[in-house]
Amino acid sequence: MKKSINKSEVKKKIEEFFQRKDFAPEQLKKVRRIAMKFNIKLGDYRKSFCKRCLHPLSGKIAITKTHKTTICKHCGFRNKIRIS
Repeated sequence: MKKSINKSEVKKKIEEFFQRKDFAPEQLKKVRRIAMKFNIKLGDYRKSFCKRCLHPLSGKIAITKTHKTTICKHCGFRNKIRIS
């Protein structure tokens, strides 16, 4: 029989996952799926990984008045984040 888990436990697991600085894209994919299943927004955690390849975000950074653009060093994708 499956163990049922509630939304607050899932939030704790997600927070614990993002406390680590090194994670594999496969692990992040699972965490994103769980967050979608329980309708949990990742919020600021979305800024810590590439949208295309799901690696931890690092690379060249360009800042304008409205956006912060980071070029992923793994896949070359430009991740734009709005500055509020």
